[in-house]
Amino acid sequence: MTSPRLGTLTTVPALERPDLLAAPVVTALGAWPPASGVGVVEIDPALADTAALTEAYELSLTDGANCVIVAGRRGGEERVAACVVRADTRADVNNLVKRTLDVRKASFLNTERAVSESAMEYGGVTPVGLPAQWRILVDRRLLDIEVAVIGSGVRHSKLLLPGALLAELPGAEVVDGLAG
Repeated sequence: MTSPRLGTLTTVPALERPDLLAAPVVTALGAWPPASGVGVVEIDPALADTAALTEAYELSLTDGANCVIVAGRRGGEERVAACVVRADTRADVNNLVKRTLDVRKASFLNTERAVSESAMEYGGVTPVGLPAQWRILVDRRLLDIEVAVIGSGVRHSKLLLPGALLAELPGAEVVDGLAG
């Protein structure tokens, strides 16, 4: 299979470069049959943030996906979810995410905890390889992206994959209107 390309980014099959992936991402891709359609590309870690990445590598915001981790409580039980939305949108945390998780209040998980529990770097968190107990909410609009750019678990690389594969991640839930 040919590795995805986008803008000035040319990838190699992700599992050929485990040095460009966080450990849980390597494990998850190794156990995921569609992983053959996932490419990885090394980038300047100073350009890992969405705005800098799109400008430097001639990408559109509509090609990128951001992953944010949110949490809320109901009846003493904490509920954590990764929200994966197009880079030109924001997760609707105060309404749709809160209702989807069935919590009174949802808020972003603090950075230190998100990094520690995901075993990924800040600015590189990806829905691939997250803890199994976390829900993965994927905005339906991502499924229409021919080649999506997402984190790799580290800041010095990005994964490229067909947007439709995000719905095939273990535990993924496709949500209409997840982002506004």
